[in-house]
Formats: sequence, C-alpha cells, structure tokens
Amino acid sequence: MPAFDPRSTALVLVDLMERIVALPLAPRPGTDVVAAATRLADVFRDVGAPVVHIRAERPNIDSQPPGSELVPSLVHDGDLVVVKRTIGGFHRTELHELLAERSVTTLVFGGIATNLGVESTARAALDLGYDVVFAEDAMTAFTADEHRASVGLDFPRLGTVARAEEITLEVPA
Repeated sequence: MPAFDPRSTALVLVDLMERIVALPLAPRPGTDVVAAATRLADVFRDVGAPVVHIRAERPNIDSQPPGSELVPSLVHDGDLVVVKRTIGGFHRTELHELLAERSVTTLVFGGIATNLGVESTARAALDLGYDVVFAEDAMTAFTADEHRASVGLDFPRLGTVARAEEITLEVPA
C-alpha cells in the first residue's frame, strides 16, 4: 500500500465514546478498537496530519446519557472534535469545512459501529469527493456479521480497506 500524504490526509474516528466502547461488540471489543485507533492517531499526529473525533449527541434532550464523552485518552490537544446529531458525521456539522480549511482530500476511517456511523460518514465523504480508506482493525460493530458485511462487501467498493499498521504517511519527494 502506498504511503499517504500527511498534508492532505486526515484520520476520522467515529463515536469512540465511553458508553459505546463499553457495549458488547464484535468481531472485537471496543477496547481493541481504541488501542488500534490510538496507535493510528499517534502516527498521524507525529507527522502533523489532522486527527478528527466525531461524537454523537442525542437531539432534543436536556442532558446526554452517562458515558457520552469521547474516550479521554484518545483526544489530544490540537485534535478536532465534531458533534453530530445523526448517524453520519457530515450532515449539519462543520466537518467538511474543517477538512477543506486543511486541504484534506483523503480520509482514513475508524470507529464504532462499522456499518452505521463509520459507513454513513464514509458514504457522505465520497459524495463530497474525498478518497476513503478504512482501518479494518480500528472499527467494530454490534455483530460480527454486520462488521464483515461492511468490510467485505461495501467498503471495497467505496475505497481501500487495510489494517491500521499498513497505513503510513509520508510527504512525497
């Protein structure tokens, strides 16, 4: 797999919130996803590429359920945080504008759930002209079948599927 240009590539982590990470998930637990996402985020930060965290909020309620914050160890100074109120991360958020300001054209995705928030956000990204990459081991779903369907059937038609350690960034010569 070729290296991606950090000047035009961002990592987008979807719904890695404490209450979601703690759910029974498959094919891997949320803690494994957080570990893979953390390693990937460190790679992006080390070369100055943007790391974006998308967090869901339920609309029309006075307070969010306990555990609605992002996993604290994932978010570092300089990371971008976007709050969404739908399944996808682009609808009625500032995500596209934040990425455009940084000249981002390629998005690397991780998060929970593979077939919901991640896939919805990736499909909207394609509609907006982004190239997409899926870090398969930095995501999981409510069932292994849902995860496998997205990763095995849908994602190869939308972009590139890779393991987190295969995703590298370097400025072209």
